[in-house]
Amino acid sequence: MTWNKLLRRGAATLFVLLTMLSCTVSYRFNGASINYDKVKTISISNFENRALYQYGPLAPLFNNKLQDAYAQQTKLRFVRQGGDLELSGEITGYDVYNKSVAADGLSAQVELRLTINVRFVNNTNHAEDFEQKFTASQTYDSTLQLTSVQDGLLEDMTKDIVDQIFNATVANW
Repeated sequence: MTWNKLLRRGAATLFVLLTMLSCTVSYRFNGASINYDKVKTISISNFENRALYQYGPLAPLFNNKLQDAYAQQTKLRFVRQGGDLELSGEITGYDVYNKSVAADGLSAQVELRLTINVRFVNNTNHAEDFEQKFTASQTYDSTLQLTSVQDGLLEDMTKDIVDQIFNATVANW
């Protein structure tokens, strides 16, 4: 009778072990849903600053953040051109707007807005290709000079737009 119990426990343990080994569960906390059997490479062109208002560090900052996002959150290999996924575009807007007016009739808050035009080509599934504008904005107090807050605001806006682009291209949200 003990052999019978031992044999049943052994069979149950073997069944559970084989079941666990045959099943795979994949969790991705970055949201990327890429079929790495089909998509292996990505090419990201430099986004030129074509906005009317020019700020020197803008284009390099954006380009670095965009490339870093794909390097850190995917297993895609970077190629100069002709990748399975291709990203290109330009910075089309870097603008300052009065957001609100104080009681004295002067501006109380100012909005800094960044707009990026993106062309995405999926050479493994052209149904996913698109061209779209992505925008982010930050507000700051009008008593401050843009030059004193610009870098911090730009850091937040580029991160926001890079997240939007990443989600639109490989996260399938």
